[in-house]
Amino acid sequence: MTIDLDGATAGGQFVRTALTLSVLENEPVRIENVRGNRSTPGLRHQHLAVLETMAAVCDADVSGAELGAETVEFEPGLESTADASGWSGAGRGRLAGGTYEVDIGTAGSATLLFDALLPLASVLESQLSVTVTGGTDVAWSPPLDYVRRVKLPLLRRVGLTAAVEVDRRGFYPDGGGRATLHLAPSTLEPIELAERGPLEGVRLYSTESASLADRDVAYRQAEGALERLALAEADLEVVDRCERTVESPSPGSAIVLRVDHGTGIAGFTALGERGKPAERVGEDAADAANRFLKRDIEAGSGPAPVDRHMADQLLVFLALAGGRVRIPAVTDHVATSRELLEAFGADLRLELERDAPNGTEGETDHTADAARPALVTVDSTIDS
Repeated sequence: MTIDLDGATAGGQFVRTALTLSVLENEPVRIENVRGNRSTPGLRHQHLAVLETMAAVCDADVSGAELGAETVEFEPGLESTADASGWSGAGRGRLAGGTYEVDIGTAGSATLLFDALLPLASVLESQLSVTVTGGTDVAWSPPLDYVRRVKLPLLRRVGLTAAVEVDRRGFYPDGGGRATLHLAPSTLEPIELAERGPLEGVRLYSTESASLADRDVAYRQAEGALERLALAEADLEVVDRCERTVESPSPGSAIVLRVDHGTGIAGFTALGERGKPAERVGEDAADAANRFLKRDIEAGSGPAPVDRHMADQLLVFLALAGGRVRIPAVTDHVATSRELLEAFGADLRLELERDAPNGTEGETDHTADAARPALVTVDSTIDS
């Protein structure tokens, strides 16, 4: 049975997650009004790259695989087997793995393509390696070091076997970066991130293209971040500082701050911009980290252990493995991902907590619930 979805009020993340869930459940989907709330609706280069990649790895039948398409039909070609385990239900298909190459053709995000692929580890029979040429550190997507230093280490704690190999960084506007995701068959464990543990330390990763090395951009970003970080107030110290100069077709820079604590990892990022002092780039990342460090949820519940961008990225894994995650804000992406997962049969309960105080991570959202922390719970996985 085809699952009909409407993307009229959603963006590219809706499309990527829908395709991921279609493969995991081995169920066809039809998506209408693709990226309907964007100024240029329909598939753009990076969304088309995800669609074509997902189709290739699972031998799917696809219609609408073209730039600008506003309706997409996707039917996975996996063979159902009695011992398969998609969400954990018998009869799901298994994914063969293999080696693939993808050229987005623009500075479209390679890391967002990787995000769509990561949950497929739960249905892999053998290793899957996907090499992507495109943007590795571009706006509206996680920088490469966020994926390598924050997201993957966190997911490895719950059983994901994955790594990213980097050949070349790609900044806006030329992209041209090249990185490979290596994904192995994985058995995911329940996620328990209901409370933030004791703060342990900060790790800093600052990167500049070789064309900016004479301006000491990576060093200045790091210094700007460290001067702004509330290390003393949080009783924290920097346990790792890495400044890197990399080759890239375009000038650019990025910084990622990682906060380690007893139960998890949180990450905070900023990208260099033309005309923006490098110190200010570091300060922007530090400001986000400071809001995380200072958050204090009352009424017996601890501060959220993950950052606001990780919150919606964990929901698919939560539906796969079960568990609990306290999130710092109910962003639009969280709300959309939850609705999409429920369309595929997931049962994610979201318990809103008290209004967040001014100046927290939810301050830039505009819905009534967006600035409110919440506990998301899955007692049992889909079809269990």
